[in-house]
Amino acid sequence: MTETPSKSRERAEIAFAQTQTQFFSRGAAVEEMDSIVAAREAKTQRLREARLAKEAEGQAAATSAMLARRGEINGH
Repeated sequence: MTETPSKSRERAEIAFAQTQTQFFSRGAAVEEMDSIVAAREAKTQRLREARLAKEAEGQAAATSAMLARRGEINGH
């Protein structure tokens, strides 16, 4: 024999189900945002490393050029 749930019980179960859905949706949204933030931080790090490498190359090229010019001046 099964009893028919009362109206208040049905409303409570519906409200609980909606709350659970909101809770799990919020968790999924937080996970998605964490993923986006992690990807952004990784990209920023890659770009920073590339910029520093390019700056180091430029500095090395400038130093080489300056040393070459000094050699030309001292050699003449």
